[in-house]
Amino acid sequence: MKKQYIIILFLLIGYSLQSQVLIALLLGDKLNTGKIEFGLDGGVNWANISNMDANGWIRNYNLGFYFDIKMKKEPWYLHTGVLVKSNLGLKNLTTEDLQFLNATTYDAEGDYSQMMSYFIVPAFARYKFKNNIYAEIGPQFGLMHKAWIEFDSDIDGNSALIKQDNKDMINRIDMGIGAGVGYRLLKGLGWTVGVEYYYGFINVYKDKSGTKNSAVYLKLNVPIGASAEKKEKIKELKTELKEKKTKKKQEKKEKKKQEKEQNKS
Repeated sequence: MKKQYIIILFLLIGYSLQSQVLIALLLGDKLNTGKIEFGLDGGVNWANISNMDANGWIRNYNLGFYFDIKMKKEPWYLHTGVLVKSNLGLKNLTTEDLQFLNATTYDAEGDYSQMMSYFIVPAFARYKFKNNIYAEIGPQFGLMHKAWIEFDSDIDGNSALIKQDNKDMINRIDMGIGAGVGYRLLKGLGWTVGVEYYYGFINVYKDKSGTKNSAVYLKLNVPIGASAEKKEKIKELKTELKEKKTKKKQEKKEKKKQEKEQNKS
């Protein structure tokens, strides 16, 4: 019963997320406070499923939003949010894999892949160092809402993409652990780039043990809006950069003047 409640909760969240993302973008400043930072979470991942005959890593794109919540003991943060668009899966399924999946096969040459769309929610403890590098670790939860076997064929310029639904074979809930590192640009005030590794604890397939999701994420966090405190820091940084630029121009001008005087003498 508890599992059913969790699934219903994820579905309600998922169906309303796309409109909420748009609203959140419009209200970026209001979602940012001195203790909370809001922004877009995007990037690319390479995913795999263990204990299958195939071992091809499949590439997918991710998009969602994040919250960095400042904890009582700085510089610790809770990094969370939702990846609204995020796929996991496995590439280059073998004949053995296709037999297990009871998949329809075709005479044409092509590649078979297992694709799964998830709503993904991380709950990472993130530690931010003074040099603007961060490290994070924590649980990651997922709700599968679509799954299919994909056949991709391209022969003599004639391409075909055929999908066969197989979500009934797959556990709806996924949970595991993620860990990563990254760097914050513009002296800790700009975009964040990072890499994360995820390993799942729950079997992907209901009838096959040891089939666990894993993925490597390349992430880009883009802050939307800013708190009053952050705006002030950005203003100070701009002033500092402007002063350095002016000073550099003056030094260059002074150097040219000295060289000209030396040439005269």
